[in-house]
Amino acid sequence: MEDNFKIDIISPEKIIFSDEIKAVKVPSYEGDMNLLKNHISIISFLRPGIVQIAKKDGSSEFFFVEDGIVEFFNNTLVLLSATVKSIKNISKDFLETLKKSTEKEIEKENTSDQDLYVLNHKLDTIKNIKI
Repeated sequence: MEDNFKIDIISPEKIIFSDEIKAVKVPSYEGDMNLLKNHISIISFLRPGIVQIAKKDGSSEFFFVEDGIVEFFNNTLVLLSATVKSIKNISKDFLETLKKSTEKEIEKENTSDQDLYVLNHKLDTIKNIKI
């Protein structure tokens, strides 16, 4: 029996990743969600974090997202994000620039608690990416 389901990771410019996969872990505001075939239908907003994909062949793919929406319906997962990047295509310079700009946003006086929550998740994720 096939335990795979379809995933499409889409940015405004192009389809970033599309394949049949075994499992995916996405960073949502409700917490990290692990999805397998026949999961109940969901729609959720993504917080900054890493999307982990377990491919059919046993290998894994990792993507950094700052925001977006994920929908799972009829064994198809669609992840929409303007900020999705494959970890294998991220440079140290990109991470350092992103880290500095995030730290500047955190230090602003008028930053709301909600923004601080998102920015701190983003900063933690950036610090944990190993290049």
